[in-house]
Amino acid sequence: MELKTIVTGFTGTENCTITPITNGLINTTYLVEDYDADEKFILQKINTQVFPFPEIITNNHILINRLLEDGNYPLELVKPKETLSGNFIIKDENEESWRMLSFIEDTKTFFKIPDIKTAYESAKAVGAFLNTVNPEYLPYIQSPIPDFVNFEKRISDYQISLQSASPDLLDNAEQEIEAMNELLSLPEKWIEMEKEGILPKRIIHGDPNVRNILFDSNSRPLAVIDLDTVTISTILYDFGDMARSYTNTLDEDNGNADHNFNPQIYRTVKDGFLLSLKKKLTFEELENLDYAAQTVIYIQAVRFLTDYLNGSTYYSTKYAEHNLDRTRNQLQLLKGLRKYLRVD
Repeated sequence: MELKTIVTGFTGTENCTITPITNGLINTTYLVEDYDADEKFILQKINTQVFPFPEIITNNHILINRLLEDGNYPLELVKPKETLSGNFIIKDENEESWRMLSFIEDTKTFFKIPDIKTAYESAKAVGAFLNTVNPEYLPYIQSPIPDFVNFEKRISDYQISLQSASPDLLDNAEQEIEAMNELLSLPEKWIEMEKEGILPKRIIHGDPNVRNILFDSNSRPLAVIDLDTVTISTILYDFGDMARSYTNTLDEDNGNADHNFNPQIYRTVKDGFLLSLKKKLTFEELENLDYAAQTVIYIQAVRFLTDYLNGSTYYSTKYAEHNLDRTRNQLQLLKGLRKYLRVD
């Protein structure tokens, strides 16, 4: 099925141009300019290896938008576009799933936090998003990726990889395995708090990276985007992942990272995150923000190392030790955070 045929299923016209957008990490993305309607849209082929149930992410997106609209959310919304037949997904002859989203004009994105001000504004935007989508009674949000925030399973998968990895991979990763095993007890408190129901279940974004925020020309946030990973979990995960992705002064592929943690950005992210949320969060959530940052960084290191030991089958890699470099980067980031928190 040609791309214009798919576009026609959403817009009813082939009078358009379709341009690839190559900075996406998971889905295949295009910019569509519909000349009949004088409108632009985002067209995406959903990666069903990552998101096996495209209808779930679409239904979640619609529910989240309703919450945002009803909650006087200050930022703009990206909206799924219906097909001409009243659905939100078109399947091509290969059973690939396609969707179309509204497009917000005159925006820019960052792949890393450029400065303290952007860190604060980004964290504030995510905090406002989370505050608005978490009313007293939560709607029915389904999990788009099974066990995405199941840290017990992440540790189990890592331990299995240690038993099944080839001797060469184990030798190459000897230092990283030793560092990982020294902190193997770090996620235990998180796992127990979840099992005991100490941490409230809330709607989380799941990937609050700065690349998922659209900014205007003055670097003010316009929209929090990419709601594919929205799920029900502890809000500590979103804070931890923001701390992980915002405070890293280097690209996470940089395996030679040293002193890559920025403490000033960490303090700023916490301030921005709590601006809207402080009164909503429980004592247990507030008390465990620093712990959450450590744990999420550690788990990401575990995920990179597990994939390396499994032969790099999950994350896209450009060279043999790519995932090992990512592991080293996260371990250095964790070291910097723990030094700042005076944990070590």
